[in-house]
Amino acid sequence: MSAKTVIVVGAGICGVSTAIYLNRMGYKVSLIDKGKPGMGASYGNSGFLAQWAVDPVASPDLWRIGPKYLANKNSALFIKWGYMPRMFPWLIRFLSNATDKGARHVVRSLGPLLSDAVDQHKSLVQNTPLDGWVRDSKISFVYRDKMHFDSDTYSWKMKKTAGLIPKVVTGEAVREEEPILGKDYRYLAVLEGQGHITDPGQYVAKLADHFTSLGGRVISAEVHDLQKNTDGRISGISTDIGTMPCDFAVITAGIWSKGLTKKLGLKIPLEAERGYHVIFENPSVLPRNPLLMVDGKFGVNSMDMGLRCAGTVELGDHKSGPSVAPIKLIKNHARQAFPKLTFSGTQEWMGFRPSTPDSLPVIGEVENSGIFVGFGHQHVGLTAGPKTGYLLSQMVAGQNPNMDLLAFNPSRFSL
Repeated sequence: MSAKTVIVVGAGICGVSTAIYLNRMGYKVSLIDKGKPGMGASYGNSGFLAQWAVDPVASPDLWRIGPKYLANKNSALFIKWGYMPRMFPWLIRFLSNATDKGARHVVRSLGPLLSDAVDQHKSLVQNTPLDGWVRDSKISFVYRDKMHFDSDTYSWKMKKTAGLIPKVVTGEAVREEEPILGKDYRYLAVLEGQGHITDPGQYVAKLADHFTSLGGRVISAEVHDLQKNTDGRISGISTDIGTMPCDFAVITAGIWSKGLTKKLGLKIPLEAERGYHVIFENPSVLPRNPLLMVDGKFGVNSMDMGLRCAGTVELGDHKSGPSVAPIKLIKNHARQAFPKLTFSGTQEWMGFRPSTPDSLPVIGEVENSGIFVGFGHQHVGLTAGPKTGYLLSQMVAGQNPNMDLLAFNPSRFSL
């Protein structure tokens, strides 16, 4: 009997991980993307394996700090105002989840998905040419002083419920821990047992190469539609280079999943958080471990191509080009935070974090169609990619994952 065929749509970290695990299970797998593997949101992130990122942006604190961000032109929140009328329904649902009950639901749900992310990445690359790409590290949340740290109390309260308790470093000991930081920063909250990747784009691209070495196919094509047979099961994928038959399909196309799932009649309120990075080339100083600059809302990571500062939030569409202000903010904050930093040049990038209004991804089967989805990870796509891929491969195979996935149900927004 010939192997069942699976088409995975979207070659970011979730899609590539899914394809590898399905290949290992004996399926005949094709990975389709209109671009090169790893060149979407997987390319430009901070590289953090953020096991700590369990607490959502939509917390009760948002009602206190949100207006301050909007009133401050130097804040890390940006809005494409021309897109707001179309985004308004999503925003209302997002704000409705900014409660203690909503935040605790997110923490309970994301904890099992993120808590072992470093080990999940290591398991994915074990005995492959990428063995060693996953780095162990700690992360320091950087504050100006204790008052600044205390303003973040709710976030740390939520992290504590997930077992995340920081080591505090204060005063001049901050520069002993991280000499790159200027004297304006006198308070660190340090979490041990974390990890990072030093080139996430290449990491995903090399994983795709490994997938092809196992006999998998990577196809450059734009997906137009998903075809079903008379009993509602997937039968093929329609693309700009023809229709490809399959027994199962997996949609892991990030923000681009929105259009495909709409064709299935699945109304998932997915919008883009536009994220940015600046790479400082040939930097004169580097952090010893990854940093999270709390005032600028961006991560700092030493990477193969230089010092990457990645983050900020710009609410808007996923089709228009980058804005000037977020890049300017990152550069200004980096200049203040790292006074000894010199560099030969910069590279800038903007990408789209696929975000749901309840801050949770969608992972699961669409009804009983043989079509599975895994997207909407917001800020934790790289972190959760391998585990999401493993869970999806189990579901395709008809196995019961050893994890409660009800909170990620693709149909939850229609209930």
